[in-house]
Amino acid sequence: MSEFKQYRRKNVSEMRPYVKGETLDANVSISEADSKAGSPKVGDMIARNPKNHQDQWLVAKAYFEDNFEVVE
Repeated sequence: MSEFKQYRRKNVSEMRPYVKGETLDANVSISEADSKAGSPKVGDMIARNPKNHQDQWLVAKAYFEDNFEVVE
């Protein structure tokens, strides 16, 4: 297995909040770890690929809060 390295993001991410009770369609990927932790849940975010809006994934609240901020 190769070694992990640190990388900085080059671009802005497109995200929206998960809405309580919302049914996520098959376009939104949720990792097994996030599912086991109870996601999707309030505070989680849904990210999308800006070049392919059908490519979406869940970003857990804690990861989002540690790594992202709104672009003004």
